[in-house]
Amino acid sequence: MRTVLFLVQKEFLQVFRNKFMLPLLLVLPVVQTVILSFAANYEIKNLSLGVVDHDLSPLSRQLVAKFGASGYFKVGNSTFSAREADADLAQDNTDLILEIPPHFERNFVREGTASVSVTANAINAVKAGLALGYANSIVQSFTVDGGRWTVDGLQTAMPFDDQGSPSATGLEPSTVTRPPSTVQVTYSNWYNPRLDYKTFMVPGILSVIISLIIGFLTAMNIVREREIGTIEQLNVTPIHKWQFILGKLLPFWLISQVMLTVGLTISWLIFRIPMLGDLRLVFLYTLVYAPCMLGIGFLISNFAESQQQAMFTAWFFLIIFVLMCGLFTPTDSMPRWAQYLNTINPIKYFVEFMRLVLLKGAGFADIRQNFFTVLGYAVTVNALAVWTYRKRV
Repeated sequence: MRTVLFLVQKEFLQVFRNKFMLPLLLVLPVVQTVILSFAANYEIKNLSLGVVDHDLSPLSRQLVAKFGASGYFKVGNSTFSAREADADLAQDNTDLILEIPPHFERNFVREGTASVSVTANAINAVKAGLALGYANSIVQSFTVDGGRWTVDGLQTAMPFDDQGSPSATGLEPSTVTRPPSTVQVTYSNWYNPRLDYKTFMVPGILSVIISLIIGFLTAMNIVREREIGTIEQLNVTPIHKWQFILGKLLPFWLISQVMLTVGLTISWLIFRIPMLGDLRLVFLYTLVYAPCMLGIGFLISNFAESQQQAMFTAWFFLIIFVLMCGLFTPTDSMPRWAQYLNTINPIKYFVEFMRLVLLKGAGFADIRQNFFTVLGYAVTVNALAVWTYRKRV
């Protein structure tokens, strides 16, 4: 172990002497966590609302005003022509069209019910789904003199061809009819009572940042020494492969704990993440998880001939891991084949763990399967790194 400690000392000296490395390890995670947590916003506001009011009654104007006062919609073009409103939707000048039919107020007074049409531009399906949800909520909450009226039809505008499949031209709305609601629903939000998107995003972003940095740095570490020629001095020494790799990985393994500490501090000070679980479990898990990314980086460096090759190879795998880890989209919504492929994605396990422990207060019994899966992953990938490493110039 004395040999390993000398190698660890050498690696730390290289890190502290490198003017670029230290800011990359300590400052960059803070900046990325803050910026990405504010930028990765699931809330969509200032949606452009086009209004086609054929009634021009006090009740219809009250409905339009309620949309504008919600904070989600900005009332834009008001017209009497449905064709003109559709043209605005096709040109992306409008996100949603609210069409109020003639005799809207009269029907409500006489029959106690009324209907409106809501059409959304569904080229961006996520944005359209949220816009329709906001609109439905506003409509359902609209009451006059204790009476309730509801949307008779919600429409989603998507391009279709003559056979009913998506087309690049034309906007033909598909209609989904929703019957009037007569049931009052009360609800409560667990784990995130105020529905703050940052509470959900920050633990996942922190997990991804730690994974990316230690993965990239390890992938380029060996190759860099090979390029500048310092690895030749190590190759001629009687150092065993496992000692060399352990000496290379231990510094970044310890640095990952420092990065986690800084990230958790920023998460609590700036974003007030609740951190309901045991932080000792978080650090213990990270000690097991970090070798997964370190082993992957070292495995890549064994086959790369230059830092450029190592960087692009690491980026190829890491970008797939990030997009499939569940940070932005639920992994359960992926196709079955993608879920099977995702079982070899280490970042997916880390993101899942951080959210379970920090937000739900999960204990070791709740994440036991995740923990031992990551442990097995770390052992396997580092064994491959040792096996594939060759002393060569």
